[in-house]
Amino acid sequence: MTGNGEPARVIGIGASAGGHEPLIRVLTGLPAELPHAICVTLHLSATSEGRLAGILDRRSAVKVVTAEHGMPLEAGRVHVAPPDCHLLVEDGHVVLSAGPKENGVRPAVDAMLRSISAFGAASVAVVLSGALGDGSDGARLVHRAGGDVIVQDPADAIIASMPERAIALLGDAARVLPSAEIGPALAALESLPHPTAQEAAVNGHTRREPGRRRPDGEATGFTCPECSGAIWEERDGDIVRYRCRIGHDYSEDAMVAEQSTSVEAALWAALEMIEERAELLRRVADRRGAHAGLRRRLMAAAEDADARARLIRRAVASDGPALAAATATPAES
Repeated sequence: MTGNGEPARVIGIGASAGGHEPLIRVLTGLPAELPHAICVTLHLSATSEGRLAGILDRRSAVKVVTAEHGMPLEAGRVHVAPPDCHLLVEDGHVVLSAGPKENGVRPAVDAMLRSISAFGAASVAVVLSGALGDGSDGARLVHRAGGDVIVQDPADAIIASMPERAIALLGDAARVLPSAEIGPALAALESLPHPTAQEAAVNGHTRREPGRRRPDGEATGFTCPECSGAIWEERDGDIVRYRCRIGHDYSEDAMVAEQSTSVEAALWAALEMIEERAELLRRVADRRGAHAGLRRRLMAAAEDADARARLIRRAVASDGPALAAATATPAES
């Protein structure tokens, strides 16, 4: 079917690891004449071929398309974020952004849901299976704006972290359902009037502003895992987020996970440089065979480099399980 004009509700569905199957179950539970518009963000690799919309369209009675910049939101249509672009909504239209990653990913669920919160009571957030906590902060903002929040039952999720984080943050404000019941629940949502432009501006006031020179909050002394810039800590009640001047934005869970990735990458880079130095010293020593004293010094330096390399290898091997445990959810650990 084609779109049916202005949607009664705007629904944002977010998922990550293990999210394909529940997403299909949600969409197959929707009627063809859905009065709502849906936006979908699934964490994708930047090099993905962008076939998700086609895969979902073959399984859904509702038309599923890859979102295009500037297309209007329409009832009875599912708009899927393309690889490496945030899917945002502004003035009833799709906005695709190559802006800074959030929680280490682009597209990010939080970015999408934050923009949808401008629709106030007509907004809906759905959080499905996924790792870490992307989507929980956006769902909180949808709830704060008066919208509905539906979360996949963690017991029904392949990776329970995203649903668990959303439930922990929202408590009873989140409606928890198995994925097979989410589609019918969305179809049963009543139509609500869209907010006025002034109300939408108030609802969406928490959207990140591009080009801000300095984030609010206190400087942490930490560096951004993505760009190595300074990081500020932004607090909203008990919620803590980390943001750099560029606009890379992290929940606490994402910051821990992304920092561990950066640390490991730095260790491997250091290991490569040290092992390369050891090889160079040996080559030079072999060419200086006529100078016994110099050769001994060069070989000793090479052995010292080898010893440092072994220390780094042991550190990476021993820290790996600890880093994995630190970023796991209770269900995963």
